[in-house]
Amino acid sequence: MKTINSIYNKPQGTQIKNSTHHLLKLSIMKIIPLALLALTLYGCSPKPQTQQAPPPPSLPVAAIASGTQTTYQEYPASIEGTVNVEVRPQVSGTLDKVFVDEGAFVSAGEPIFKINEQPYRAALNNSLASLHAAEAAAGNAQLEVDKLTPLVENKVVSDYQLKTAKAAYQVAKANIESAKANVATAQINVGYTLIKAPVSGYIGRLLKKQGSLVTPQDVEALTQLSDVHDVHVYFSLGEKDFISFKEQYPGETLKDKLKRLPSVSLLLADGSEYAKQGKIDVIDGQFDKNTGAITIRANFANPQGLLRAGNTGKIRLSLQHTDALIVPESATVEMQDKVFVFAVADSNKVKKVPINIIGKSGENYLVKDGLKVGDQIVLSGMDHLMEGMVIAPQKTTDKVAAVVK
Repeated sequence: MKTINSIYNKPQGTQIKNSTHHLLKLSIMKIIPLALLALTLYGCSPKPQTQQAPPPPSLPVAAIASGTQTTYQEYPASIEGTVNVEVRPQVSGTLDKVFVDEGAFVSAGEPIFKINEQPYRAALNNSLASLHAAEAAAGNAQLEVDKLTPLVENKVVSDYQLKTAKAAYQVAKANIESAKANVATAQINVGYTLIKAPVSGYIGRLLKKQGSLVTPQDVEALTQLSDVHDVHVYFSLGEKDFISFKEQYPGETLKDKLKRLPSVSLLLADGSEYAKQGKIDVIDGQFDKNTGAITIRANFANPQGLLRAGNTGKIRLSLQHTDALIVPESATVEMQDKVFVFAVADSNKVKKVPINIIGKSGENYLVKDGLKVGDQIVLSGMDHLMEGMVIAPQKTTDKVAAVVK
């Protein structure tokens, strides 16, 4: 009884401490079996399977083909009339009349300007008076010679006087010729006061108006006159393009080649094509040392006057390429100013190959080197391709040219 009582009579703090220790011990004993059971179950669970690699992408491929293709190259061009002249005054004076308006068509010999002729008419009258005086002086000199001739024959006077009279007569005749020349000059100057159209054509801008003072030394012309029934279109080719241009067409000499050249097209400033075809008829004799280019002229008919001198445009030349390799533009990738295709190599691995483009026909590139006939290239889906990547080729039944067509 004492022992029991002593137990129950223990201090309350000691009793609580022992109870807490007992409960913690029981909790640990319950957790350990549960942990062992969890480890056992985890060890017995199936291991996760390794993730499989995705299949190679299936992309369309085709074989490179070759054929004859026509490419077009465009060159900036300037247009001039077959006759394009500046109208300038030959004498100075006030512009009294302007007979035409800008853009008007005039025929050769038609008056277009009139300069005040009064000063030149006065000069003509003065020259005529001088001519008459010279003719009178020559008459007097002739009379003197006629008077002295018989006196010398009869030895009344010495022949010295006759010789002097004859010399004076020759001077008088020379004065007549000089006076006639002055009259002709004065007449020419009077004629220059009426300015006529030197050729048939269209009037350009009228830079001088009625009442303006004009001189032959003026920097600007009175106007320009252009005959544009036919027009000359000038464009330039670089040395490399000119060599290729000559090699395209048969003929021993450049003159023979000109006869066999095909017609050329003219693109106007708005991009539209001029209705009529032109013919190359002149090639400059030498290259420009500053630009390294040679000038070529094409002639175009202009019956409706749609083209005018000063127009600009582009000449389109056609070039034939035989056995050119054909690659669709959509099958190429451009990087750092270079063009690549993805060629299918061994084991269906793709390889990035640079190509050298010599021209374009429609949506096709014409390739000079980098590929050969029969090479397989990827036609689409190149955005996600990398060097050495394996693909599943989806071969087409036709060549590249047929696919693109």
